[in-house]
Amino acid sequence: MKTFLKAAAIAALAGISLPSFALAQTQGGAIDVATIGEPPTLDPMTSTADLVGIITQHMFETLYTFDANWAVAPLLAADMPEISEDGTVYTIALREGVTFHDGSDMTAEDVVASLERWLRIASRGMQTAETVQSVEAVDDHTVQITLSGPYAPLLSLLSLNNSAAIVIPSEIAGEDVMEDFVGTGPYQLAERRPDQYIQLTRFDDYASRDEDANGYGGGRNQYLDEIRFVPVPDPNTRIEGAVAGQFDYVDSIAVEAYDRIASGNTEPVMLAPFGWPVFVMNTAEGVNSDIAVRKAIQAALAPQDMLLAAFGSEDFFTADGAMYPEGYVWHTEAGTEPYKPMGDTEMASQLLADSSYDGSPLRILTSRQYEFHYTMAQVAEAYLEAAGFDVQLDVVEWATLTQRRTDPALWDIYITHSPFLPEPSLTGIMSDSSPGWWVSDAKHAALGAFNAEADPDARVGLWAAVQEAIYEEVPAFKVGNFNAVAAQSPALEGMNPAPWPYFWNAWLEE
Repeated sequence: MKTFLKAAAIAALAGISLPSFALAQTQGGAIDVATIGEPPTLDPMTSTADLVGIITQHMFETLYTFDANWAVAPLLAADMPEISEDGTVYTIALREGVTFHDGSDMTAEDVVASLERWLRIASRGMQTAETVQSVEAVDDHTVQITLSGPYAPLLSLLSLNNSAAIVIPSEIAGEDVMEDFVGTGPYQLAERRPDQYIQLTRFDDYASRDEDANGYGGGRNQYLDEIRFVPVPDPNTRIEGAVAGQFDYVDSIAVEAYDRIASGNTEPVMLAPFGWPVFVMNTAEGVNSDIAVRKAIQAALAPQDMLLAAFGSEDFFTADGAMYPEGYVWHTEAGTEPYKPMGDTEMASQLLADSSYDGSPLRILTSRQYEFHYTMAQVAEAYLEAAGFDVQLDVVEWATLTQRRTDPALWDIYITHSPFLPEPSLTGIMSDSSPGWWVSDAKHAALGAFNAEADPDARVGLWAAVQEAIYEEVPAFKVGNFNAVAAQSPALEGMNPAPWPYFWNAWLEE
């Protein structure tokens, strides 16, 4: 198999920096980025969809972000926070001279209003809200967050680009529905034509950090004049567009097209391992409100066959039940005994017979924009039917899926995927309000202890108990680990492989 990783990408994955003289950056130009479809919103507080985060991270910024090693780094904050000895008070100095796209200056008032909105409407914010006693402006450029007790994931939650704690003007933050998309990012919204493109242009008054670029952290240089995100829902059309060189960057390409892309006018880029496909269970109502039914699904599914059908070769996947693969600090095999690569139809049938299942359709919500989601759904359907389920595949556009999953009356399982996030508490199922609505005493006990512990080594041990609770109560089914493939123009420089590709610091060769 052909392999392509640019020198810059290799360096990024190795956690090293290239010398500044290695490449000469050029100013100007516009790029077209093919995405998997139309985003359901441009308000990143209200969505956990990767597509929303990819686009809006160029428009909006958060107090903190992640560097190339997935450590928290300051972005709109001047530096890392001062934290009280008991871990309950975070004092955050803000950068001065930061300007919103509407020309107004960012102050502590804006940050307080933004965080209050995040705590009120964002799923990750609501996850955090029960521990937050107050958010206050100390002065024009200092904010203080007071917690009811230590909460280790706070800074990571403030760093993520989806369900994001973005900072916006206070008058906009006062509204639950965002109509004016005004941020502090290096690019601003110029035009949105639904199903055609989202056009972002350089924000000339952007205040970049002074540090060298480091993952999502450090300086954000605006070499490009314009970024156009073009929805291309059909996966085959994305592949053909990549081969033809129609786009400068193409997100989410089927891995089996790797060699074909390599022979065309763009170059394949692989991120390995990228993340994990997941079947999220609706625990709130319907057939999956019965834990016995969820255990029957867990036993019935055959992840090896599902992954093989979706990715074609073990070069691109691993059947692995641990929530984090080997090599990650969070890796543990605790609780993974129910994960069987080839499934167990006999056990599933028995579990189903002992459950409350009445033969109602098991509604699986999926989309073809991510072709591997749909392929896994088809294989899952066969195994679930063999175990005794009546399966109904509901295939919709990705934007429709992200809307439907918020209504527990409309689905029993929805299929998605996630990168391996640096903080386990960022995972969607950890929030009681995230679609799936997993709420239990066992979850709260294990997750509460994990989140309250500040010592990193102790947290590793406590994470094992959280993983055990996931396998015991089955709020979701992790299928395995997979690699992601994208395509990139040879003329587009300064790009590093990343779960959410970003285009500041990227430029076009003349």
